Amino acid sequence: MSAPVAEGARSTNEFWSVDSAPKKFAGKVPQWRAVALVATFCAVSFLLLWSINQIAFLDQTFVNDDLIFSPYSGTHSIPVRAFITAFFISFAMFCSGTWRGKIGIGIDMLFTFFLLCALMDLVNILFFLLFEIKYSLHVIEIISGMIGFAVFSFKLLERGRMPSRIDIEICHKRNLGATLRLIAVGFIAAVTSGWVGALDLKLVDDMRSVALLGGIGPGVFLFLPTLFLILYLVARIDALVYKQADFAPPLTIIVPAHNEEYIIANTIRAMDVAAGNYAGPIEILIMNNNSEDNTKAIAEATLAACKHASGKVVDEKKPGKSNALNSGLDAVQTEYFVRVDADTLIGEKSIYYAMRHFADPEVGVVGGLPVPPMGARFDRARFLEVIVKHGFYSVGMGAINCVVGIPGMLAIYQTALPRKLGGFVEGMNGEDTDISMRIGELGYRLVCDPRIRYISEVPATYHHMREQRMRWFRSVYHISARCRDLIYSTRKTTRGKVILPYMLINSGRRAMMVPLIAFGCIEYATSFTEANTLQWQAVLAVLIGAPSIMAIFATLINGAPKGILYVPEYIIFRILRAYFTLESMLSISIKDEGEHIFSRAALARARPADIRVA
Repeated sequence: MSAPVAEGARSTNEFWSVDSAPKKFAGKVPQWRAVALVATFCAVSFLLLWSINQIAFLDQTFVNDDLIFSPYSGTHSIPVRAFITAFFISFAMFCSGTWRGKIGIGIDMLFTFFLLCALMDLVNILFFLLFEIKYSLHVIEIISGMIGFAVFSFKLLERGRMPSRIDIEICHKRNLGATLRLIAVGFIAAVTSGWVGALDLKLVDDMRSVALLGGIGPGVFLFLPTLFLILYLVARIDALVYKQADFAPPLTIIVPAHNEEYIIANTIRAMDVAAGNYAGPIEILIMNNNSEDNTKAIAEATLAACKHASGKVVDEKKPGKSNALNSGLDAVQTEYFVRVDADTLIGEKSIYYAMRHFADPEVGVVGGLPVPPMGARFDRARFLEVIVKHGFYSVGMGAINCVVGIPGMLAIYQTALPRKLGGFVEGMNGEDTDISMRIGELGYRLVCDPRIRYISEVPATYHHMREQRMRWFRSVYHISARCRDLIYSTRKTTRGKVILPYMLINSGRRAMMVPLIAFGCIEYATSFTEANTLQWQAVLAVLIGAPSIMAIFATLINGAPKGILYVPEYIIFRILRAYFTLESMLSISIKDEGEHIFSRAALARARPADIRVA
């Protein structure tokens, strides 16, 4: 793609607004807090490991060198239950809440976790007494880790201050086919990865010996990459089948803008170039959201100079991106519209490619691939991130109709659909994912087309990146709480019963990545027990392993082999991203009293006035 980019056009704003931490649900987190949490975690972990292995009574009680009450067969690489325990204690101490709230969430997480683990131990004891069969300790530790991730995320939903539940309109016409596809692909991936794991090869043995979380072997290691590879191939086949044709109806572009004088002229010029490659008329609406600089004057002058598009500046006084978007949505008079961030330079043929998908009336939202401008410290890592996420995973998810979010940096909609759903949600994070997911549940297809490329600004400073990622990672919880019917109700959809829970569990895993690495280093360095099988390669496997493989593969299939050179920066960026996830979880306001999020009272609770709903 090509688009006009001003040399060194990067914002110098501090990037803190009403959207950074919605007052009702989150607050600012001082940078020392996550550091203190990790330091406390290391101290608690050391004490737990020492106690379990050096105090005679505990050593004899926990014969597996972990907080396990039942003897299992085999060994483990790391005592996962001790790790989860140390993390829960540390997180409870530093989360955003009163001491009553901190104690409440800490006890709740620990009690739930050990209750579920105790049930596993009891089943193992019963099977041993009845059939003289012991389960594998490797498997039990893996399951314990998954339980820990799930307990953490779902207890945050229950005890964190979250958006209230809304009714979700669901059309089931695509759910059965998507579910059957997922089952079939999952079965093939499981058989393939299991077959590889059973091979009597030195490489397989080496992979099995250098896994960290509970001794994950190559079979488990390969399952998800194999699953997404098959889904990706199926999606590419689907792309050849689904209807695409030249389609150029009138179009409106909405651009929410707040203090964007440094780039707004380039943004408008890029849209004008794209309009020149599109056969239909295009109107641009710059939604000036309380800008204190020259955004309005520059935008008006640039719009007046456009050769292919028309446009105007509209003032929206109520602060917040969603407010600007909803005012723009109210002003749209065309059947389709585009939302574009003010720091996004769309490609010259992006609109042309996107609108071809709407020749199929069952397409509801279309998005593409956000390309970093390159040149700043995080751009190369971000390049790999978007190639993996939007150029591979999102494409694959389309094969099972399970794309959850189309990024709001550039998204094209059937105008009637956001209006039907009440517009973009206000007062929480993740308004773009919320609207696209709900459109998908209406039965419309969500399309992520890597040909639709656009330059999207990447934070150039640590503080800007921190603010952005804390906002993004917190949105998973806001969306899951608001759309909790998809998870907890009896209505079955693949997004609600598989994808959203997976996203929550994965968020918990990512929040624990930095503590997990620290725990692995402590376990490796101390060796309190002679049975310790952890190797230093296992710690590196957490950092490198599958992420590097998937990044290299994604760059190759997207025709960007130069991305392989960025893998080291990408791996480091993933650690930083995990740390920001932990900080984001610390920003969630914890209530003094917990709430079973799936209870009738929670599901029937009235909607708050600050959330715009259908």
